[in-house]
Amino acid sequence: MIRVLGMMSGTSMDGVDAAMIETDGVRIAGFGRSAFCAYSDNESAVLHAALGRWPGEPGVEDAATISVQSHAAMASGFPEAQLIGYHGQTLAHDPQGRGTHQAGDGAWLARQADRPVVWDFRSEDVRCGGEGAPLAPFFHWACAHWAVGQGLLPAQPVAFLNLGGVGNITWVDPQAPAPETPGACLAFDTGPANAPLNDLMRRRLRQSHDRDGRLAASGTADMDIVARFLRHPFFDRQPPKSLDRDQFADLGPAVDPLPDADAAATLVAALAGSVAAGFRWLPQIPATVLVCGGGRRNPAIMARLAWDLPCDVQPVEAAGLDGDMLEAQAFGWLAARVMRGLPTSGPSTTAVPDPCCGGRISYPRRRRELFPTRP
Repeated sequence: MIRVLGMMSGTSMDGVDAAMIETDGVRIAGFGRSAFCAYSDNESAVLHAALGRWPGEPGVEDAATISVQSHAAMASGFPEAQLIGYHGQTLAHDPQGRGTHQAGDGAWLARQADRPVVWDFRSEDVRCGGEGAPLAPFFHWACAHWAVGQGLLPAQPVAFLNLGGVGNITWVDPQAPAPETPGACLAFDTGPANAPLNDLMRRRLRQSHDRDGRLAASGTADMDIVARFLRHPFFDRQPPKSLDRDQFADLGPAVDPLPDADAAATLVAALAGSVAAGFRWLPQIPATVLVCGGGRRNPAIMARLAWDLPCDVQPVEAAGLDGDMLEAQAFGWLAARVMRGLPTSGPSTTAVPDPCCGGRISYPRRRRELFPTRP
């Protein structure tokens, strides 16, 4: 078992999550301390301006610098970490076209932090024919296995629903011997999650998000807009499948004629409707849907999910897990997995033809061999 620091800045672009985890890349021995550092308004503006851009295009270098420097500052506060998992900042994701782009130089971070860094987790999966996302599902299997062992979950299939900028769901069987075992996991992006609502709040009210879901709760959803949204061909695609943050860019303009509260309520209904639409692809109805990410803090979202889904809906804390830090922990766990050469994705999570070990490993100048070289 080693102590790993996982760091994540998601598609909501609100800041950097950092969390310690003790693991061998298979089992979870324990969770450590965590921290969050918000981006400044200027940093957030630079990151948002670079969305949809690829290496060498205007604004990308500035976004990459913000990403890696902010993560280096965060890593300095975790001297106990033996290894770092660094996701980088996703700016563009086009697995059937140009690939996937997470800005930030992990080699520079390794030198700055003076510790090995695993980074660029998605590119190898895409190169091998996968979607490159979502990458947390194998970790969700480990979390479910841990929670069953702690007596916090029944030994039956559950689903993890992550609501960041984009939503994704993982159906897991915690009794499967490994996450890459056929039938252990099924994962896919469900649709836009917090991004359209956050963009609405920023554009109209100059707020970062709908605090406590108050605006959405006070409005009435336009179900005609939701119905048109759910006719998008993405929802008829069999998973695994993934989305770019702006693939549903027309959803924002669709609610522009509505008053603020009704627009927010409509975006919440679209989020829940997209999750419900994804249930037809699950192997069986899970005992519980465990919600993580920022969306679980929005009572309007949680209430709409409870209304639309055919099973119990709970924040992931009900299983003894930290919904704010789950993705950061995931990339810590995945980093340990990469160092051992174990699969980080598979056919039922990213549609890669065979189980795939992604990620690049960078060492500081003073190389420290904590692990044997992976095959």
